[in-house]
Amino acid sequence: MARPRKVVSIDERIAKAQEDVAKYKEKYNTAVAELKDLLAQKEAEKREKLLDAIEASEWSYDEIMEVLKRKPDEEE
Repeated sequence: MARPRKVVSIDERIAKAQEDVAKYKEKYNTAVAELKDLLAQKEAEKREKLLDAIEASEWSYDEIMEVLKRKPDEEE
């Protein structure tokens, strides 16, 4: 014998959907915040490596600035 189906009203289904959306929105917001934090950490590491490379080089400040201001397609 088949079990009787429970009839769920449209209002109950809407309430459940709203709860699901709120739950997933919170997870999404948490994931986005973590992603932003990780990207900021990666950018900070890149800046640190760049500063270390500059400090280790024998180039002067003016030489480095000249190279950085030069367009990629310009020759020396």
